[in-house]
Amino acid sequence: MIRNKNKVIFFTAVVVVDLLFLLWLASILNFLPHLNFALLNPKGTIAQQEKNVIITAFLLMLIVVVPVLGAALYVARKYRADNTENTDYQPEWEGDLKLQIVWWVFPTIIIICLSVLTWKSSHAVDPFKAINSPNKPITIEVVALNWKWLFIYPEQNIATVNYVEFPQNVPINFILTSDAPMNSFWIPQLGGQMYAMAGMQTQLHLMANEQGEYDGSAAEINGPGFAGMRFKAKATTVADFQQWIGSVHQSETKLDSETYAKLAQPSTENAQAYYAAVVPNLFDTIMKNYMAPNMNNMQMDTK
Repeated sequence: MIRNKNKVIFFTAVVVVDLLFLLWLASILNFLPHLNFALLNPKGTIAQQEKNVIITAFLLMLIVVVPVLGAALYVARKYRADNTENTDYQPEWEGDLKLQIVWWVFPTIIIICLSVLTWKSSHAVDPFKAINSPNKPITIEVVALNWKWLFIYPEQNIATVNYVEFPQNVPINFILTSDAPMNSFWIPQLGGQMYAMAGMQTQLHLMANEQGEYDGSAAEINGPGFAGMRFKAKATTVADFQQWIGSVHQSETKLDSETYAKLAQPSTENAQAYYAAVVPNLFDTIMKNYMAPNMNNMQMDTK
């Protein structure tokens, strides 16, 4: 009788702890967007899907974590040294089939759910997968330098440093490489990070659902200039984007081979820069500098 009563008390305590924790969690999740916490304040199609995955996985894991924490509190209180009313001491107790089922079956089900969630979401937000949209995508080539970001617009024939602009609701096909040690390109409010490596080409497809200016950065520690290797990403209307392209074309500076050689030199805390024209095939030339001579004519398939 005493044992059954203690079980009721135990499960009641666990339920109460669960409810209190979930209420606390709900208030935190409701408040965090007002703090502009990037991962929980997405402004892009991919980032929104990633946020949903993070929250869903977190809640699934709480199904195990919260009861365990509640049980720990209950056991600590029940078996404290000054508890003289504990009369159900059972030194010969070997186990309980029902409890064994609970702490094996439920975690197994949760792991299966997490596996399915991870599998589906990994394919849904595959960085190499193009985003479905009626709007024509824009291609932007990204080169990681020491310690700055170079953005080349091959169709518009312009380039920028530490600043990238694109229209709202238009898919962006970022093509990345590096002319420095390996780095990681990341705009948290628009989507996940993607590595940029010398002599290699990677892709990242993103799309901003709202107009605004978002922070971008290097997500890979790569030397003394890492902390200042940040850039701004701005989503505008199509008309404003075209107007900005026109203003960049008015710049007096062009990104030729000599200018690029100076730009590629290591430097920190670099200001934004704009180039009215770009030497043809600069991105491909940068990649080929890290390839063997007999690979120069090889076409890389990134599909």
